[in-house]
Amino acid sequence: MYLFRLLRICLTAARFGLDEFFLGHERVKLVRWAVQTLFFWRKLSAPRAVRLRLALESLGPIFIKFGQMLSTRRDLVPPDIADELAKLQDRVPPFPGEQALAVLRRAYGRDALEVFAEIDAVPVASASVAQVHRARLKSGEAVAVKVLRPGIQKVIGQDVKLLDAFAHLVELLWWDGKRLKPREVVAEFAKHLGDEMDQMREAANCSQLHRNFATSSLLVVPEVYWDYCGTEVMVMSWMDGTPISRTDELRRQGIDFPRLARAGVELFFTQVFRDGFFHADMHPGNIQVTPEGKYIALDFGIMGTLTDSDKNYLAQNFLAFFRRDYKKVAQAHLDAGWVPANTRVDEFEAAIRSVCEPVFDRPLKEIAFGRVLLRLFQTSRRFGMEIQPQLVMLQKTLLNIEGLGRELDPDLDLWSTAKPFLERWMNEQIGWRGWLRTFQEEAPYWGALIPQLPRLAHQALRVDRLEKLEAGLELMLRQQQARNRWLGVIAGLLAALVVAGLLAR
Repeated sequence: MYLFRLLRICLTAARFGLDEFFLGHERVKLVRWAVQTLFFWRKLSAPRAVRLRLALESLGPIFIKFGQMLSTRRDLVPPDIADELAKLQDRVPPFPGEQALAVLRRAYGRDALEVFAEIDAVPVASASVAQVHRARLKSGEAVAVKVLRPGIQKVIGQDVKLLDAFAHLVELLWWDGKRLKPREVVAEFAKHLGDEMDQMREAANCSQLHRNFATSSLLVVPEVYWDYCGTEVMVMSWMDGTPISRTDELRRQGIDFPRLARAGVELFFTQVFRDGFFHADMHPGNIQVTPEGKYIALDFGIMGTLTDSDKNYLAQNFLAFFRRDYKKVAQAHLDAGWVPANTRVDEFEAAIRSVCEPVFDRPLKEIAFGRVLLRLFQTSRRFGMEIQPQLVMLQKTLLNIEGLGRELDPDLDLWSTAKPFLERWMNEQIGWRGWLRTFQEEAPYWGALIPQLPRLAHQALRVDRLEKLEAGLELMLRQQQARNRWLGVIAGLLAALVVAGLLAR
């Protein structure tokens, strides 16, 4: 089975002319010649990016997901390939309902109809890792039951091993292979897949986002029913909405598109800067809209997290960018430790200016901020900056949100929507509100520590500790005196040698 899969991958790669990606080196010219001879009949008129996308589609869902992940790594892959791979859709035929019921029986230890009042064996949505069925709890709530695809762990394990082997070949044979770090990319992909296959982890992500936006007027997140969740099954409240891609239906419902576009931008910045926890897979297939014009978030397998230093770095950069304060952008990189401490600020500032000035000659509504952030990352790499995974996920999410917003409202000015939010957030971090918030967060710690100070001081000044300190000082003194004696002896010998030399004359 493993060898058959490997053979199929090799034949598919050859059929679509992917040999040009890793057989360009002179030392493998004989292999390249053999492939070209065996597949003399192939016509490679399509661009390389299109051929790569078609090859991944023909190899199945795991390779499709790998291509989707590659499309987000614009700091590594060329723009033409990233743009083409972004078109990949994770649409996989559903597996039979009987198999889904068998997974539920294994998860619950009893028949699904003993757990649910009713469950539809025909799925409402299907992807490479899992599919969703509609059901109703015995208490009456309508729920969505997400069931892991049977045997998917074994399939993923085999394909990831093959991807790693091919990444190793690319690293060895392609002239630019080592710079792209293909094996690290495959390892990152395997980690994301592992996270997506654990339904308890996805349920925890959903629950966290639900709690963060429990009172929001812009976003609705399903509620998790923990008693019904397991590693292979996730159960959450059913969401009735219209897919955001069905713009004609939304327009018929009277949805205000400009308002919806602005709400999407506000939701993005709220997740990033208020919570440091954001949905990192916000493509149209995972977003619906309620009749009231609220967003509905679905599919929580891929989430991003940011530390306070990450948030501060991003906020300072965004604000400095649009004030054209490139020196502050460069300094923010240094302060955050994203570039080496010996980086010359003036050189870094000049590099950033050369990237950004051409962008700002356009009206703000025409500026793609996700791409500006990408170009910042690419420029920073020349100065030794290693792009962190959370920043790559954020840049991908910003591209998705921005593209979606401008499909809804071509005149969307992302900056005018985001700037007040960013300035308010920075003021809360640096101004008196930030000081008060920090004091409130630290107060329990100091409240517990202050009563202990006398005891801690007493422990620090205990007799045995003072004796140890005195013994240590006495030892240091003796060692210094011994060194001084040796220095005196050496100085005496040197003086005697000098006198003897003078007398010898």
